[in-house]
Amino acid sequence: MNKPTALATVCVLVLAAVGLSGCGDPGEPQVAGPAPSPARARGPVYVSDTMGHPLTRPTGFGLTEFSSVSRLSWRSWGAPKAVATGRLRGMWCLPHCPRNGYPATIELSRLQRRENVSYYTFATVRSAHLPPRDTDDLSAVRLPLPES
Repeated sequence: MNKPTALATVCVLVLAAVGLSGCGDPGEPQVAGPAPSPARARGPVYVSDTMGHPLTRPTGFGLTEFSSVSRLSWRSWGAPKAVATGRLRGMWCLPHCPRNGYPATIELSRLQRRENVSYYTFATVRSAHLPPRDTDDLSAVRLPLPES
């Protein structure tokens, strides 16, 4: 073997050894610093009803397949939490539901970004006028997100 070929072979072996040594387990990633605080959403903010329709500050919408909210008056919108008061109705109260439903507070949270807009993905409904068994399913409602 001549000198240039031997030198090239040595260089290839050294580079291979260096490359293989970098393929080991890097260990656990290290995270430092404070957790990011929830930021105000940029762009339009929506909530999807049970049919997947995007709504902005809706006056009412289907919350689950068995309950809906109406006559909503929003105190906040677009922040990490949106809060409204309104009326709650559901299949669970038939046939004894009040005509206009029960007074309730709805809180939307967990903003999820989709391209240039954000969606609330979680809802909590509170009403002092309902028995606890009727509100259990409404204390943690996952809201649909449109397909990306």
